[in-house]
Amino acid sequence: MFKLNLKIALRNLWKNKTSSFINLIGLAIGLAACLMLLLYVSYELNFDKQAKNSENVYIAMTNVPGEGNKIAGTFNGTTTALGPLLKQNLPEAKYVARMDYGKKSLIANGQNSYKKDSKFAEPDILKMYDYQFVYGDPKTALNNPLSVILTESTAKTLFGKTDVLNQSVRYQDMENLTITGVIKDLPENSSNRFDFLMPWSFYGIVDASAKDLNWNNYSFVTMVTLNPDVNIDLVNKKVEALVKASTPQNGQSQPHFLYKASKLHLFGKFENGKSVGGDIEQIWLFMGLAFGILLIACINFMNMATAKSEKRAKEVGIKKTIGANRTSLILQFLTESMVLTIIAVVLAIALLELMLPAFNQLLNINLDISYFNTVSWVGILGIVIATGLIAGSYPAFYLSSFNPIQTLKRRISSKGFLNVSLRQVLVVGQFCFAIILIISTLVIYRQIQYIKNKPVGFDVNALVEIPQDGELKTKFDLFKTEMLKSGAVTSMYQSSVSLSHRGRNFMDVKWEGMINPINTVMFNQVATSYDFIKTNGIKLLKGRDFSKNFASDTSAVMVSASAAKVFGYKEPIGKKISIFGTNAYIIGVFDDYVWDSPYKSNNPQVVYLTSGQTGAITMRLNKANNLQSNIKTISKIAKAFNPAYPVEITFVNALYQEKYKSEKTLGILSNLFGGLAIFVSCLGLFGLVAYSAEQRTKEFGVRKVLGASVANLMQLLSLSFIKMITIAIVIAIPISYYAMGKWLNNFEFHTNISWWIMPLAALGTLMMALLTVSFQAYKTATSNPVDALKYE
Repeated sequence: MFKLNLKIALRNLWKNKTSSFINLIGLAIGLAACLMLLLYVSYELNFDKQAKNSENVYIAMTNVPGEGNKIAGTFNGTTTALGPLLKQNLPEAKYVARMDYGKKSLIANGQNSYKKDSKFAEPDILKMYDYQFVYGDPKTALNNPLSVILTESTAKTLFGKTDVLNQSVRYQDMENLTITGVIKDLPENSSNRFDFLMPWSFYGIVDASAKDLNWNNYSFVTMVTLNPDVNIDLVNKKVEALVKASTPQNGQSQPHFLYKASKLHLFGKFENGKSVGGDIEQIWLFMGLAFGILLIACINFMNMATAKSEKRAKEVGIKKTIGANRTSLILQFLTESMVLTIIAVVLAIALLELMLPAFNQLLNINLDISYFNTVSWVGILGIVIATGLIAGSYPAFYLSSFNPIQTLKRRISSKGFLNVSLRQVLVVGQFCFAIILIISTLVIYRQIQYIKNKPVGFDVNALVEIPQDGELKTKFDLFKTEMLKSGAVTSMYQSSVSLSHRGRNFMDVKWEGMINPINTVMFNQVATSYDFIKTNGIKLLKGRDFSKNFASDTSAVMVSASAAKVFGYKEPIGKKISIFGTNAYIIGVFDDYVWDSPYKSNNPQVVYLTSGQTGAITMRLNKANNLQSNIKTISKIAKAFNPAYPVEITFVNALYQEKYKSEKTLGILSNLFGGLAIFVSCLGLFGLVAYSAEQRTKEFGVRKVLGASVANLMQLLSLSFIKMITIAIVIAIPISYYAMGKWLNNFEFHTNISWWIMPLAALGTLMMALLTVSFQAYKTATSNPVDALKYE
């Protein structure tokens, strides 16, 4: 029976080449788009789930108290004292590991040196995560302070091989480290990625703040693996009590809590100390988009199958007359659907392989299909079966329900609910989805442009940064003299952080006239040198920049306008504040600029003068010179001063482009797959019009003989479809307006939904549909009526 159904299915597909091609292309595109989006969704959903028992791995979070017993903010920075406290006093904690946030650091094998992603961590991190050791022992790999663990790719880059155990590499051109482990490269969807890992005990040698146990510096990460089946709410109550008991004299310590590490990537948005979502909203959106495009392709299949029902009616009538029951007919039509779907999925996988490299490049990720993974095949098989059943179920049940007497007499009603109305509903539904996508894409694009065009608060043009590594830390003044003498730059300064940065937050601030005995506001700190304002172009509202003409500037600070507002100073210049227990005087107030997220207000900032904290060198290029010559001069002088390090010049505006990555991804995907949804919808519409025209060939022939014009016939064929698109527009516009309004409200700074977006989307969809319909309508209307009537 199956063999017979398969033969009939293949013959029927070959006989109806046009409809089969339209269905095949539509399904293939729908399946390819669906699989590609689901690959991306899977990549995001599996973020940070590489840990052993990832369900039990937690990250310590910090709540920042605000006014009225509310939480002003939440972040994953903790102090150095928290980790040892939890390790000693929290019995539910199986493993505890402190880490830094990681950065690019120099690692070298002789003259073979590179800047790679580095991290410091305590040994327990090797028990938390499934690092696959190729060489070395995970139990002892981080015991020696002067040791390092390399990834396979880093080992190959430095030595050309992976068997490099017990060999030596040089870190930051200052210390030789012994390789005690080589591990397999870490997956990209991990927040704990690194190229080489070093012991926390070595971090205490490199950075004194890591060795000092304190409750003031929130610049570190604390990871905790809890015992299985613990009650996290009870654990967090214990954590809060432990912190309070350990810091009775320090009112500035913040409430800490443990949060599941694998959830932070997608559920990292907090309000009043509670998770309220985050990027997971985009993931649900992409899942909806994936299945929405596939559903549109399935709707096309249903519509095409029912549109040609009259052609299949006689076949059904004859089969029923000679004894075929409804079940066998349903199986036949479902077999046709499954055959078409299987062919479509082969084409879809070919399309996916073809387009995946471009897709990866577009999103700057590395997705691939694992053909030797059982889960992948089960997923693909599930989608194939579901698609085949969804696409073929309605035509199968509809066609098999025909009365054999009526079908043989060609009395198939064209006005029944299941024949016309449902098809119209499906067409309206798929175009409704397409219009929502168009409107969403326009709103997302407008929001991205709004944030991009929103002033960052300083002049980003002709501004570059280089890392302050090696000799540039101790010879900055000499380096600055040489750079200014070269004419490549007009001004420059060093600072503890880049202009675009995260972290460096602190609360140890006091000021005159404080209402509360302790500060509850989180401030941001920047340690810098002379020419800070002169170089970056931040607007100075009051006072002045740091100057060598004032010896007292070593105890001076500049503050942002929001910081001055927190202090409550109407005339802040000359006022005294205390930071880290040291008195300082305000000499300048600058306008708030974007240093962290461009979508919300950044913390108030305090900038102080010091040469002890280094991190980045910022330079204003000389616009009178050629850009390439400026870069070449900077590279030459930097290499002469710091030969051990590669010269890394970064344009500041490129750093700010990274801040729009999440919304840029959303914009790219909605544009790309929105366009595919519209294309598949129009493809189905073309097929429907073609069959509608074919069914009415005789009618048009008679009308043309009786004097109907081409325009009359085109209108007659197009009107019903244009009505359906108009209904889709009417339904889609309010849904889109509501949904995108809610999306925009997620941002503190956002654009409005402009009035012209709705009519533009409606008009665009209508024009595309009209072009699709008109092509076939014109072809039918201009055909020779004799061809339609000569056999009657």
